[in-house]
Amino acid sequence: MNLFADIRATVLDSLAAMQQEGDLPGGLDFANVTVEPPRDPGHGDMATNAAMVLAKPAGLKPRDIAEALADRLAADDRITSAEVAGPGFLNLRLDPAVWADIVRTVLQSGPQYGRSAMGRGLKVNVEYVSANPTGPLHVGHTRGAVFGDALASLLDYAGYEVTREYYINDGGAQVDVLARSVYLRYLEAHGHEVTFEGGTYPGDYLISVGEALKSKVGDAYVDQPEEVWLDDVREMATEAMMELIRVDLGLLGVQMDHFFSEKALYGTGRIEAAIDSLSDKGLIYQGTLEPPKGKVPEDWEPREQTLFRSTEHGDDVDRPIRKSDGSWTYFAPDIAYHYDKISRGYDLLIDVFGADHGGYVKRMKAAVSALSDGRVPVDIKLCQLVKLFKDGEPFKMSKRAGTFITLRDVVEEVGPDVTRFVMLTRKNDAPLDFDFDKVLEQSRENPVFYVQYAHARIASVLRKAGEAGIAHDDATLAAADLSGMTDEAEQSVAKKLTEWPRLVEIAARTNEPHRVAFYLYELAGDLHTLWNRGNDKPELRFLHEGDAALSQSKLALARAVAVVISAGLAILGVTPAEELR
Repeated sequence: MNLFADIRATVLDSLAAMQQEGDLPGGLDFANVTVEPPRDPGHGDMATNAAMVLAKPAGLKPRDIAEALADRLAADDRITSAEVAGPGFLNLRLDPAVWADIVRTVLQSGPQYGRSAMGRGLKVNVEYVSANPTGPLHVGHTRGAVFGDALASLLDYAGYEVTREYYINDGGAQVDVLARSVYLRYLEAHGHEVTFEGGTYPGDYLISVGEALKSKVGDAYVDQPEEVWLDDVREMATEAMMELIRVDLGLLGVQMDHFFSEKALYGTGRIEAAIDSLSDKGLIYQGTLEPPKGKVPEDWEPREQTLFRSTEHGDDVDRPIRKSDGSWTYFAPDIAYHYDKISRGYDLLIDVFGADHGGYVKRMKAAVSALSDGRVPVDIKLCQLVKLFKDGEPFKMSKRAGTFITLRDVVEEVGPDVTRFVMLTRKNDAPLDFDFDKVLEQSRENPVFYVQYAHARIASVLRKAGEAGIAHDDATLAAADLSGMTDEAEQSVAKKLTEWPRLVEIAARTNEPHRVAFYLYELAGDLHTLWNRGNDKPELRFLHEGDAALSQSKLALARAVAVVISAGLAILGVTPAEELR
């Protein structure tokens, strides 16, 4: 049940009736008519902009439309008043019985309350993390992993068929560097003194891989040239790193549906097929790019290359896909990879990248637009940097990586639930400060604690109800008499529950799972306010000794809050707390 959608449907029906009776001209577009919470709760329960957006195309004054619409809406049993404000906004107040019906609906629907059908029949591919398989995931990957996983869950909740995908960047020079790094650890395992040079990776995480290589081949590769061991070591090292990455993701509760190897694109004709598709559309040509903007490097010289005419699909400049020496640029396999995703029948592609990929957005959107003839949109989400703090100072603690802080370090410090929730307390494109002291403190300023405390409080009062012999299953609570739910604090909680289905659709439409975290914080705040009001007004308390019926009428609202908090936390990948110590 989406009450905002239901009331909007009533508004549209009223507008259509006004057209039939000549109060409005025909042919009006109602797409921009909204029904939403008013900015000031004192103005009402809902507000519609219908008169404002229709006035100009209708050739009428906004207030005239609003007043005529108000008369029709007032006939709806759920609407107690429709008041025209300002130049033509229409504020609606709903009957208190509506809020009781919302509580019953939540209890009857359980985790299904808020689920949407907006994505029904649509397939979406969410690609996230996709780190180079050269070492453990770092804290930046952590944010991308949490964001991508929560977004995938949100879209699933909104009715989409979702695939979680990891693109293994194992086709470039970085895996050769990994192989050389493992070879150094292999030599070390044989007692050799080694030096990590040439960009090789010094992290301790490769010690076990070098030892495993020794167990596998003995001393067969000692003092041998690269052409003898590089291919074998590269494959073994990549597999070892991907297993490490899978384990790290598992610490966060992230499970991918599909892993796609970049290496599988080479030598298989798949890159060629993607480029041929663009060529058939006249988008591939031989040309010379302009020099870089700003100061031109001393070694720059114009070279003819194979270029993709990406400017025809919104890019700033055309992009090279094949170098002058005939080898593919790094962009070519990425084009082929997205061509593969399009060919798998997805209706929407979402890529979650790190902040350093900002310059990549336009070219990738251009490629997908060209490959799909504009049919398949791609939304590229950039995750900004995470700064770690402890005791008020920047915090560095990596033991294994050598040069960076790992996902494992963070999760072992604060746990997966805290890690995931905190990573979603800012929009993905905003920088995030992760303070190890603050994320563990028990205060309102810590959103993780504040939301979990609300759920734990409700779980506690339900346990006490059970100890008192008061039935508190959802069916019993849904059947309770809720007519006494008239206090402002109680209605504020119910009104916030009403917003959940609407919030889900907005968050899914914008691909912004942080909205769920923000909503849960606000809902928890309303619950805590009601709880504290019970200290001054005993009639608002959830348990009433000797009066099971009154207790059940109060517990119904609390339990409904727990249902929605639990559903929201599930989207974020966080386990609801039953108790806090």
